Amino acid sequence: MGKTRLEAFSDGVIAIIITIMVLELKAPHGSDLQALLPIVPVFLSYVLSFTFVGIYWNNHHHMLHAAETVSGAALWANLHLLFWLSLIPFVTGWMDENHFASAPVASYGCILLMSAVAYYVLGRILIRDNGPDCALAQAFGKDKKGMMSIVIYILGIVATLWSSWLAIALYVVVAIMWFIPDRRIENSLRE
Repeated sequence: MGKTRLEAFSDGVIAIIITIMVLELKAPHGSDLQALLPIVPVFLSYVLSFTFVGIYWNNHHHMLHAAETVSGAALWANLHLLFWLSLIPFVTGWMDENHFASAPVASYGCILLMSAVAYYVLGRILIRDNGPDCALAQAFGKDKKGMMSIVIYILGIVATLWSSWLAIALYVVVAIMWFIPDRRIENSLRE
């Protein structure tokens, strides 16, 4: 099965996710710079969520570029990933509305964790579909970065028992890890 429909559908869903997030940003009531101060945390959580969605979009693009074919299982795995990503605007808004209380921040971490797991599952299914020697299999390798992300998300979720801000700092660490371009797939396609 070709992959163009999967790519187009995924791009559309991710564009909608980003649109929903930006529509949640409300303009302040006031015309001076002081009026912006109350929405700084909301804006920063939007930036973090936008960064995560952008990272997934970028890596999803590279992953599908490396895949030759997709199976029905890959289509379902992709929907699984998109489901978790589609919840990012909800948990981002919940964190904002409740001033980064423990439960919303832990829920945010759970959505990030499930997105990471879903991405991993999609990658493994695509590798199975394309063979153990495909470019994607070579690029993924043992996926240490992906595994490390999952561990840090779990630590962040647990950290909400003590400090929501510590949890957010751990989520930011993962974003920074992935914001630095992951060239594994690009490099494996050049070989």
